[in-house]
Amino acid sequence: MDFELSEEHQLLQNTLRDFAQSELRPKAAEIDATGNFPTEQVKQMSDMGLMGIAIPEKYGGAGMDVVAYAIAVEELAWGDASCSVVMSVNNSLVCDALYKMGSDYLKETILPQLASGKKLGCFCLTEPDAGSDAANLKSKAVKEGDHYVINGSKIFITSGGHADWALVMALTDPEKGKKGISSFIVDCTTEGFTFGLPEKKLGLHGSHTTEVYMKDVRVPAENLVGNEGDGFKIALITLDSGRIGIAAQALGIARAAYEEAIKYSKERQQFGKPISDFQAIKFKLADMATELDASRLLVWRAAWLKSTGKRFSKEVAMAKVKASEVCNMICNEAIQIHGGYGYIKEFPVERFFRDGRITEIYEGTSEIQRIVISRDILKET
Repeated sequence: MDFELSEEHQLLQNTLRDFAQSELRPKAAEIDATGNFPTEQVKQMSDMGLMGIAIPEKYGGAGMDVVAYAIAVEELAWGDASCSVVMSVNNSLVCDALYKMGSDYLKETILPQLASGKKLGCFCLTEPDAGSDAANLKSKAVKEGDHYVINGSKIFITSGGHADWALVMALTDPEKGKKGISSFIVDCTTEGFTFGLPEKKLGLHGSHTTEVYMKDVRVPAENLVGNEGDGFKIALITLDSGRIGIAAQALGIARAAYEEAIKYSKERQQFGKPISDFQAIKFKLADMATELDASRLLVWRAAWLKSTGKRFSKEVAMAKVKASEVCNMICNEAIQIHGGYGYIKEFPVERFFRDGRITEIYEGTSEIQRIVISRDILKET
């Protein structure tokens, strides 16, 4: 078993680490403080081919694999978590869905816009009464001639207000429940499609999260993704892919906090010596390093399984729950090592703590991941 990254992966990792160091980190605190969307950084990521990194070049992507995607998200999150989630959602929740489930028409016309980064996508599944219970949708799509007319609302939409295309789940046959859900790719400039104002959040201030309102939104029938009734299946498959990105984001945030903790522990003097000399601090750092490595191996395994076409639902759920909970543990311990200084905004661990908290919630809570894992392992026994 080879744990070494390929030369291509190492080159990508080093290139993006340099990019994150020079372009993302210097502006991350300002973006967090102002809440401005990172338009400049998204443009830079687009120019680097990161917005469709695992999509074939013929459809506007970079033609790399899912391991490369996981590496890229980690490095970007190490620089600025807000930038990483904009990139992650466009890749895994929109581009990947169109590539895997979209018609040739959609792959030839809309996918290249998104994979190249010329346009930005968002994923519209969650509703006020349909969070973890994703099948409990109320939004409806009614066929009228060569169009579908969509009415309803969505919440917690990443890149809301900035996205050009939205992957929308809506009921085409309410009597069939989750088997009556269909998926559509919707032009966000369509009449009746509007974004709400950005939510005021604990963290990820540069990644805007809004509601979406749809009133008599007319969508061409050819913008149906898959067949009628495939929407819930598409959502679940898409979320599996998305969890690789969120797990990798958690890794990047955790690594940033871990490195700050090491740096501070060597500089901070108490009782005549650096606090890194004290066993209590050494053991914290040892646990942080161990859990970070364990999480990364789980993430890379899930990414490799997806790249090779193998089943990966259980493995990505393991990676996501582990990486997200480790992220929150490391960020918490990093603040503890900083003491009072960790609680003030002058030190970045305070921001890492806020940004990392969401990784246990979105694209499937830790509780949902454990349901996925337990269902799978009980089938095996």
